[in-house]
Amino acid sequence: MTPRFYSGAGGVWCASSIRSLRLSSLRLTGSHHRLASIVHSQARFHSSLPDATANIKKQPFALGDWSIDEYKPLKIAVIGAGFSGILAGIRQYIPNLSLTIYDKNAGVGGTWYSNRYPGLACDIPSHSYQYTFEPWTEWSSTFAPGPEIRAYLTRVATKYNLQPHLKLQHELVSARFDEPTAKWHIRVRRPSSEEDGEFEETEDVVDVLFTGVGSLSRWKWPDVEGLEKFKGKLVHAADWDVKDGEKWEDGVKDWKDKKVAVIGAGSSAIQVVPALQPYVGKLYNFVRGKTWITPAFAGQKAGDDLTVEKGNANHQFTEEEKAKFRDPEFYQKFRHHLEAEVNSLHTGTIKGSPLQLGARQMISHFMKKRLEKKPWIAEHLIPDFPVACRRLTPGPGYLEALCEDNVEFVPQGVTSFTETGLVTEDGRAEDFDVIICCTGYDTSFQFPFPIIGRNGLSLGAKWSPHPTTYLSTCVDGFPNYFFSLGPNGALGTGSLTAVIERQVGFAVMATRKLQRERLRSIEVKEEAVKDFDEYLENYFPTSVYSENCRSWYKMGKQNGRVVGLWPGSCMHAIRALQHPRWEDFTYEHEEDVQNRFHWFGNGSTYAEKYGVGEGAFYLTKAEIDYPPVPVNE
Repeated sequence: MTPRFYSGAGGVWCASSIRSLRLSSLRLTGSHHRLASIVHSQARFHSSLPDATANIKKQPFALGDWSIDEYKPLKIAVIGAGFSGILAGIRQYIPNLSLTIYDKNAGVGGTWYSNRYPGLACDIPSHSYQYTFEPWTEWSSTFAPGPEIRAYLTRVATKYNLQPHLKLQHELVSARFDEPTAKWHIRVRRPSSEEDGEFEETEDVVDVLFTGVGSLSRWKWPDVEGLEKFKGKLVHAADWDVKDGEKWEDGVKDWKDKKVAVIGAGSSAIQVVPALQPYVGKLYNFVRGKTWITPAFAGQKAGDDLTVEKGNANHQFTEEEKAKFRDPEFYQKFRHHLEAEVNSLHTGTIKGSPLQLGARQMISHFMKKRLEKKPWIAEHLIPDFPVACRRLTPGPGYLEALCEDNVEFVPQGVTSFTETGLVTEDGRAEDFDVIICCTGYDTSFQFPFPIIGRNGLSLGAKWSPHPTTYLSTCVDGFPNYFFSLGPNGALGTGSLTAVIERQVGFAVMATRKLQRERLRSIEVKEEAVKDFDEYLENYFPTSVYSENCRSWYKMGKQNGRVVGLWPGSCMHAIRALQHPRWEDFTYEHEEDVQNRFHWFGNGSTYAEKYGVGEGAFYLTKAEIDYPPVPVNE
C-alpha cells in the first residue's frame, strides 16, 4: 500500500513514519556555556535519528495532463440559508463548482425566517445590519422589524439568483467524513409528499462542508417542573405561530381580556412585553435576574444634513430622510459615521475603562428616569454587574410598558407550572390564560445532528465540556469543514454582518486553495487551535464578559468560559481573518502524489492549452497592481 503524504509549513512528511519532537518545559538558566551544551546535545540527538523517508520508495514523477488554472471539480454543501448561507452562495468565486444550500425552513432568512414573535426587531441599527456590498436605504426605522429583515434577505437571494442552489425544507440529519475518499457524506431529511408527517432521507457526497447555523437557532423551554401540566396556551417566543403573509397581531385579536405571563428579561422578552401590552387585559413579566436597558442607539449625524435623535424611541425614518439615503454618496457617509460610532463602543467592554464606568452611570440614570412611575422596579432591574456583561439591548418602550397600569413586574423566578398557571420562588401561585416563555436558546454548540470527523470523533464530543476552534472558522480533526457564527464567532459590539463576510471569505479562500493545488484535504493543526484557545483564555479576563452575570455568551451560566464572542473588537476580527496563515494547516495530497508541485500540471495555462480565453491576463485591469504615485509637498 502506498503511504499517504502530508505537507505543512515544514515540508512533506510521511504520516506513518515521523512524529514531531518537542523540547518541553526546558529552563534556560545558567551560563552561555550551559546553553551551548544543551544545543549541542540536541543536535547530536537529532543527528542520531534515522532518516524518516529513507525506506520509502519514491514514486516516479509524472506531469499532470491539466493546465495550472484548469481547476478540478468541487462539490460543496452549505447548511443554513440565513445571513451566512446566502453569503456563501453569493461568494462562490470558485470555478467548476457545484454548490447546494440546505435549509430546514420553507424560506430563506435563517433565524429571521423562524422567529416571528410580537415586537421582533433588530437590536442594533438596521443600517449596520446588512451586507457591506448590498446596502438597503428603505429601512423603516432605526431598529427594523423582523419581517423587513427577512424580506431583505429574500430580496438579496433573488438578486444573486440563488434559487437553483437552494434546497429548502431539507434538514441536516448527519454529516460524516469518509477518510478513504476524503469526502463528506451528509444525510438530509425532506418531505416525501404534501401530506404532513411524511419524510424521506437522502444522501449527498461533497468535497467541502460549510455550516452557517448560528448559535441562536435552537430554542429551549425553561427547565421548570410541571411544564406539561399547564392547560392554557403555552408558547415559546421563538416558536410563535405566524403563517406567511400574516402578522402576529392577527393572532392576538381576542387577547384583550386575557391574563398573560411573560417569563424572562432577555432580548426577546424586552421586545415582546411592549408589543403585547396594548393587546392584553393584564400582563405579568416574571424576571429572576437583572439587565441593562440602554437608550436607543441611533447613530451620529451624517454631515450637517441628517441627525437621527437618540433616546428610547425607535426612530421612524421619514420619506425625506429615505430620499437622502438614496443618494449613494450621502448614504455611504451616513453609514460610515454610524459604523464608526458603533465600533467606538468596544473600549467600553474593557474592565475599568472610562467608557465602561461612564456607561454605568449614564444608563442607570436613564433607566431610573424611565421608571419614575414605578421607581421600585429600578432596584430589581438595574444590575450590579458591568454594562455589556450580558447582551446589551436597547428595548425601545420596554421600561415604559412596565409602568403601564395593565402590567405587573414580578422580580421572581418561576419554580413550577400548574394546570392553571405557575408558582414563583416565594411560593406565590398565579393563574393565567397564556404563558409566553422568552427563555432563550441552546447556546452550548451541541448540535441536534452528529458531525463525525476523523477516527469516528463526533463534533459534540470534541466540543465537550466546551468548544474550541481555530479563529472561529474550523477545528482540528474535521478536514474540509468550515463554519461561520460558530463558537467565539459573534460580537459584543460592532457589525456582526461584516464579520460574517470575513468568516465566509476565509472558508472560500481555503476552498480555493484546496481546489487550486489539487489537494485531498486541508485541516487545521491541533497546535494552532490550542494557541488560539490560549489567546482567548487570556483575553476575556480583561473584559466585562467574564464578570459575574448569567449570559448566553457563557452557555447560559453565571460564570465560566466565554464561548459566544470573538476575543476582541469587530475590526480586530476582520483584521485577523484578512490574511490566512496557511502554515497553520496540514495538507493531504492525492494518492501516489509525493511532489507538492504536481498541481502545476503540464506547464501551460488554460488559454494556451485550449486556445481560448485571455492570452495576456496579466495586462487586464483586474490584474494590474497600480502603485500610488508620491505627491511632492
